[in-house]
Amino acid sequence: MQQKNRVILLHGLHQTAWIMRPLAKRLQKAGFNTHQYGYRSMRDSINTNSAHLNAWLEKHHHPDQPVDLVGHSLGGLIVRDFVTQYPEWQIGRCVTLGTPHVGSICADYIWRLTPAMMGRSYIDALDGTVAPLPEHITLGVIAGSQPYGLGQLFLHYHNRKLHKLGKPLPKEQLVHDGTVYVAETKIEAASDHIVMPVSHTGMLVDKEVAEQTRYFLEHGQFKRETLNN
Repeated sequence: MQQKNRVILLHGLHQTAWIMRPLAKRLQKAGFNTHQYGYRSMRDSINTNSAHLNAWLEKHHHPDQPVDLVGHSLGGLIVRDFVTQYPEWQIGRCVTLGTPHVGSICADYIWRLTPAMMGRSYIDALDGTVAPLPEHITLGVIAGSQPYGLGQLFLHYHNRKLHKLGKPLPKEQLVHDGTVYVAETKIEAASDHIVMPVSHTGMLVDKEVAEQTRYFLEHGQFKRETLNN
C-alpha cells in the first residue's frame, strides 16, 4: 500500500492551530500523517507566514517527500503564497476551505472600519492580490452555503447598498457561508470546486467536508455522487 503524503493544515484569521484538530483527526483515521500548523494571522504578513512555514518544513520535513496542504480561509491564501514563493518543495495536492481567492468583501468593510482587527492579514492576502496559482499545483476548493456568523452583517449591508444603487447582485451570487461569498472562493486555476451546506467555521467540524477533503487528497477531484447541491 502506497504511503500517503504528510498533510499540513493551516487555520484562518483570528484562529489557532487547535481549531483544525477535528479535521486532522478524521484525516488521521484515513491514514494521513497530519500537522496542525499555527501562525500569527494578524501580527505577520502573508509573506512572513509563508517564510515561517518554509522554515518549519526545512526543520521537520524531508524535501524528497511530497506534502499536501489544507488551508481554511486565510490559511488557504497562505497556501497559495507558499507554493509560489517556495517552488522547491514537492507539493502533492492542496485543498482550501472557505478561502476568498478573489478577495473578501467582509474583510474590505472591516479593514475600512477597524483595520486593527485585520492586522497584516489584509494587504496582499484578503484584499485579493495573492500571486496566481502555479500551473503545476492541483487545488480543490470547498465553499460553504450556510449563512451563519457575524460576518453576514457586513454582507447583508453590502447587498442592501448595491440594491439601493440599482446594482443588485444576481441571486446565485448572494450565497455565502456567513463570512465569504461562494463567488469569492472561485479561482479558474482550481482543479475542482464544490459548494457544501456548511458555515464558514462549521465546515471545520463537518464530517462530510472532511470526507471530501480526504477524497480530493487521494484522487485529485471531489466525490460528486455524495453532493446534494
